[in-house]
Amino acid sequence: MISEKSLTILTESAKFDVSCPSSGSARKNAGGIGNGFAAGCCHSFTPDGRCVSLLKILMSNDCLFDCKYCMNRSSADLPRASATPDEICELVIDFYKRNYIEGLFLSSAVHISPNYTMEQLYLTVKKLRTEYNFHGYIHVKGIPRADEEIVRKTALYADRMSYNIELPSEQSLKLLAPQKSKESLLLPMKKLALEKQIFKEEKRKGHFLPAGQTTQMIVGASPEADGQILRLSQSLYRANGLKRVYYSSYVPVVHDSLLPDLPGGALREHRLYQADWLLRFYGFDVEELVPAGENLSTEFDPKCAWALRNMNLFPIEVNRAPLEVLLRVPGIGARSAYKITEARKSALLTFEHLKKMRVVLKRARHFITANGKFYGTENPNAVRGLLAAGETQNFAVQMNLFTELQPAPHFQLYSNAETARSALTGEL
Repeated sequence: MISEKSLTILTESAKFDVSCPSSGSARKNAGGIGNGFAAGCCHSFTPDGRCVSLLKILMSNDCLFDCKYCMNRSSADLPRASATPDEICELVIDFYKRNYIEGLFLSSAVHISPNYTMEQLYLTVKKLRTEYNFHGYIHVKGIPRADEEIVRKTALYADRMSYNIELPSEQSLKLLAPQKSKESLLLPMKKLALEKQIFKEEKRKGHFLPAGQTTQMIVGASPEADGQILRLSQSLYRANGLKRVYYSSYVPVVHDSLLPDLPGGALREHRLYQADWLLRFYGFDVEELVPAGENLSTEFDPKCAWALRNMNLFPIEVNRAPLEVLLRVPGIGARSAYKITEARKSALLTFEHLKKMRVVLKRARHFITANGKFYGTENPNAVRGLLAAGETQNFAVQMNLFTELQPAPHFQLYSNAETARSALTGEL
């Protein structure tokens, strides 16, 4: 059984990795204990956004690598500890039976060698599945430069794997994480994605990363701008089918002359997550959101900032605009956009209908018409001021004061998704 001292060291050393939240996977319980489905992976979060419902632990914090930003780097003077596969397995089962956890996030420093470390991770998840009959959720961290075959075998037992890119450029990796390289991180991700696709096409028995892959990038430890970070994220989503890219604001847990003295900032991290959401679910391209060498706006969220730069495309008529266009309106989320497209099949929608659909009208009203009526402000500078101030005025009361407002002078009509995308990217 792992000692309390070692357990404290190994769990404390794992706390800065944020790429462990999960929505569960399709792994079925074949008569053992645990459940990997979404309903069985209920997560709690600390105020800083860390996931605390999985057992989050390192197999070892005794690292060969000397990444400047890492609290476990080889040159750091701190207590070291390691655990065996059986110790981890017993801990998982004990915690699960006590209802402390729903699954496992297992990572490790590079102990002895990349292959040795990856082999220990593999043996742990294999034992949990085959000897301890555990069918709960397991997320395993891949080890850079480990043998491809060990990684592949691990993926047969894990629900999700992640290779943390950490720094978004080869130059920063050479400076701050000299034992890592772009190839050592991206190549395993590509091979796992290809193997998963082959596994699916050939309809092999069993599972191969049913919950996919994720990665993490540290924001603020190196000089790359948000535009460069998001371009890397977009390419990972498109080329490797990643489920999530996690952004972790740099925290100066160790001092080094090559590192900044101040943290990366929670607002910057928040803006990156907002932009990432637009890339994955709202049909935006990174080129629309931020130039390569620039950071996202701190004054406005990325969707508002884009709309303010493209006021010539608005207002749009909610009764005619396709879903792809509605999704780009500040104040209209995905759920509201779908509600609008369904409700307008039966009746012409008004602002009162939109209010009942919980559209954020204090934002949306500047960018839409409803049944030909426009309740917003046409002056772009005034719109910027109102959005920046948060528009504390109660719009519901304001609407009651309007009797018969002048309809918007024009609105754009889009007949299909292709023309909508073309118009919104400035090609028309």
